[in-house]
Amino acid sequence: MGKKENEMSAMEIDDPKSDGSEQILPRFSMNVLQLMKTSQAQHGLRHGDYARYRRYCSARLRRLYKSLKFTHGRGKYTRRAILESTVTDVRFLHVVFYMTERAWSHAMDKRQLPDGPNARQRIYLIGRLRKAVKWASLFSSLCSNKTDSRTSLEAEAYASYMKGTLLFEQDQNWETALACFRNARAVYEELGKYGDLENQVLCRERVEELEPSIEYCKHKIGKSNLQTSELLQIGEMEGPALDLFKAKIEAAMEEARSQQAASLTEFNWLGYRFPVSNPKSRVSILKAQDFEKELQGPGAEFLPAEKKLTIYDKLFTAYHDARTIIRSDLVSAGNAESVKDDLNGLDKAVGAVLGQRTIERNQLLVKIAKSKLNRKRDDKTEKVTKPEELVRLYDLLLQNVADLSDLISSGRDRKSEEIAFEEECQRKSLAFRAERCFYLAKSYSLAGKRVEAYALYCRARSLTEDALSKFQSIANKDEGTIQELKELSKECRANSCIEHATGIMEEEKAPEKLSKKISTISLNDTTTKVEKYLVDKLEEYESAVGDGNTKMAPKIERFPPGFETIPRNPIVLDLAYNCIEFPVLEERKKTERKGFISRLWGGRN
Repeated sequence: MGKKENEMSAMEIDDPKSDGSEQILPRFSMNVLQLMKTSQAQHGLRHGDYARYRRYCSARLRRLYKSLKFTHGRGKYTRRAILESTVTDVRFLHVVFYMTERAWSHAMDKRQLPDGPNARQRIYLIGRLRKAVKWASLFSSLCSNKTDSRTSLEAEAYASYMKGTLLFEQDQNWETALACFRNARAVYEELGKYGDLENQVLCRERVEELEPSIEYCKHKIGKSNLQTSELLQIGEMEGPALDLFKAKIEAAMEEARSQQAASLTEFNWLGYRFPVSNPKSRVSILKAQDFEKELQGPGAEFLPAEKKLTIYDKLFTAYHDARTIIRSDLVSAGNAESVKDDLNGLDKAVGAVLGQRTIERNQLLVKIAKSKLNRKRDDKTEKVTKPEELVRLYDLLLQNVADLSDLISSGRDRKSEEIAFEEECQRKSLAFRAERCFYLAKSYSLAGKRVEAYALYCRARSLTEDALSKFQSIANKDEGTIQELKELSKECRANSCIEHATGIMEEEKAPEKLSKKISTISLNDTTTKVEKYLVDKLEEYESAVGDGNTKMAPKIERFPPGFETIPRNPIVLDLAYNCIEFPVLEERKKTERKGFISRLWGGRN
């Protein structure tokens, strides 16, 4: 390419038509960071779908080639190079940019395979990253000559990031990778001081996304005192720039867990010790236990609810992987009864722990729903919790507790720990029933059914008192749950009194409301559209007059009445009359005899 450029420049110099004066060409402007963020967010990378983003880049390139009339031949494919003299439109720079993005997204798609890339796929991955670095370098060199200073700086930072990503994936030249990431960070820090507010925010976010990769490079060089677990906490942000970093950290954590797995020889649960022989199940159990430490550690109470839910999802995945491995070992165990007993016990213990964490997660969902129950909706898009949703969550909790209780009580010889755990499940079930009954009563109250709501509030209070007595009778009292049950009992009593008073008031005002609604009844109103008239609802139990959900006054009947179809009298056509031949009866008629005088008079007529 360099030789062709020299030849072209030489031809331009020797061209006699050249007047020797330099033609001043306009400088293009292109917001690289904003274009990258918008394209990635709108076409798959918001959800980590790199294959979709790669398809978008290919489609975008086809449209750009067609609009620029920069095709590569109909028959044999011959790539046309994009040189500095080729860039007469800013869309040529878009072509180079999307070529870089397509190669990078293809590499990241290979990086996110379920079991990770194998040796051959890794070679292909590195090749695609090299291609991305090549296109990014071309993009930076073209922008330095064809665009303004800001675009040139953004392109330089973009190329530095791509080069650092390649070295980051290759696990080599950490000093160079660190220099590339630092160069990109310095450019974005400087650009974040100028421009409009949106661009400043994007630059600051980009700086924060580069920080974990810089810290990891320093960690690999030995200039950082941070541990791998601390680096994992640094990369808590979401974004495509952090996916490669998280994959590296996760690989390092997997390696550390594999080393720790040698020390995990048994799984303890309620006084039982189950041996863990398979290394894969050990790694999965260790991974789940690490997530449990995050949820139960000293800083767990400061974690946001969304982050906790994400950790619970990862924890469930780890325990399900462990159970899958255990059950596959159980199938391949053959007739070894002792091995089968150990594997069955281990599967039961892991399932019980999984059930406990499921209950904890659903309790967290209940806490989130309760916080949104009485909140005033400031934003139109914010969803307010209804009591029916809490009833559904408590149904799930009751089912979880029942499944866990059945799992524990399925054994024959039970230890004292199992009996105590089953009693705890029964106490939780009673508390959940009380909560469910309370929110079921609240849903009836919102529907205007006072009698049912009053009865349910009284039932919820009775269940709450029973659960409170159960929790207060044990030695190790759960003060938090006891306080919640006391508050629930007060709420039940207060709401039952309110429902009772409201019901009496509505009963007292019922005749007045009924007479008011009856006074609004008219025979028919042609100005309003009535869905159903009272005459059509005579067989229904509830009256439309006393129904508070009706939007308009009820109407009695349509007036004037509508046309009705009635049966018509049958039409009889005598089709056989014209075909009958009647006999001649002239001969059988009586002849009238006339006298002489009558014949004379008859002749005159």
